[in-house]
Amino acid sequence: MKYTEIEGMDKGELTKKLKDLRAESFELGMRNTMGQQVTNPMMIRTLRRDTARVLTALKQKQTSGSKK
Repeated sequence: MKYTEIEGMDKGELTKKLKDLRAESFELGMRNTMGQQVTNPMMIRTLRRDTARVLTALKQKQTSGSKK
């Protein structure tokens, strides 16, 4: 997911997206830890980076909202 896509979302959508990303990341991590085959190991890295992008966008929206 590109940052430009995330940047256009409002706070509610971002928090929902963050919750979904964390849940999916947890499930993939558990599968990997339990020794089950993960279909796409790169997905773990992608989810971690998407989570960071969403957190960055949320933080920017919070700081820009408090300055006004």
